[in-house]
Amino acid sequence: MDGKRHASRRGVAAALAGLVLAVAAPAAAWAQSYTLGTLFPMSGPNAEAGAIYSNAVDLALKHLEDDKWLKGKISVKPTDSLGTPQGGAVGMSRLVNVEKVPYALVGFTGVSKAAAPIGDRAKVLMVNGGAVGPDLASLSRYFWNIIPLANQEVEFLIPWLGEQKIKRIATIYVDDPLGQGILSELKKGLPGVGGELVSSYSVTPDLQQFSPIIARLRNDNPEVIYIASPNITQISHIIKQVRDGGLNTQLITYGVANFPSISKLPESDGLIFTSQAADWASSEPTMKRFVDDWRKAYGTEPTTYGLNYYNGALLYGYLLRGLEQAGKPATGANLLEELERVGKYSLAGGEARFRDSTVTTAMQINRIKNGVTEKIK
Repeated sequence: MDGKRHASRRGVAAALAGLVLAVAAPAAAWAQSYTLGTLFPMSGPNAEAGAIYSNAVDLALKHLEDDKWLKGKISVKPTDSLGTPQGGAVGMSRLVNVEKVPYALVGFTGVSKAAAPIGDRAKVLMVNGGAVGPDLASLSRYFWNIIPLANQEVEFLIPWLGEQKIKRIATIYVDDPLGQGILSELKKGLPGVGGELVSSYSVTPDLQQFSPIIARLRNDNPEVIYIASPNITQISHIIKQVRDGGLNTQLITYGVANFPSISKLPESDGLIFTSQAADWASSEPTMKRFVDDWRKAYGTEPTTYGLNYYNGALLYGYLLRGLEQAGKPATGANLLEELERVGKYSLAGGEARFRDSTVTTAMQINRIKNGVTEKIK
């Protein structure tokens, strides 16, 4: 009889313990670490970009942790994309199959196009803050851009060229989605402002010697040379060789000129480039915190690419907080649903509106003078 009574008591105790564990389980679940994948070029000719992107993510996660924004903690799962399509495919496969991340920050057009189908099948929410190929607008429902794409930058530039009475434009471009997109926009838009594309020279991504092209450009006599390459080092080579070749023609490119290895070149003095709008002197609290802490942490001036990946990591924190409040797990499908449900977030620089896989943001035209970027429109 006593044995039965003790057994009964043990059963009740076990049931109560199970009930306590069941009640505590949701709280324990929120205490776990979240994972954030990064697919950046950490080696090779574009490693400079990967370092800036990674620094931006680290700064955003520090701010989220300092503010105790989440019940759980975000840990980064970095993967080297090498800046190549093959590296993008291999890296995203690792993030999906090994790290099992629900959210990944990616960059570079070729990398993004290779990674997107893999992330899409696994329902990983991917956010791009650095690649600007026009076709990135329609890669996948799970692929979002937090940066204006190249076609948007060129569309913004062309009216300014008309205002400046610039008629003759030449271009050096890499024959990839980025270069093709920029070339297409120039061909389409220039006639409407009285301009013409007098010549266009296609180059391979690894070409480093441009003397024959520069000789032909001298005969073409353009007023502007537009440089369209995804390779930071290659753009630097083109700029140096154009100037070393004695051409003083106005050079223009897209937002890639934000990188110090381009903007700090003596030969880049006078270079004009388009970018998203960024006011580094803004008093808006999130932007001011980003700028001040970037300078303090890294001893350099912020760039729009750093801003984008800072915002991309902040966005992940905002989405996770929404899921925590709703009691939902951090899956890619739930993150996407939350992004589409809310649609707008206060990020560094102001409100960002997300629609049709792309953020809506203002743009500006800049000129480099003595290594410093000045807004001219």
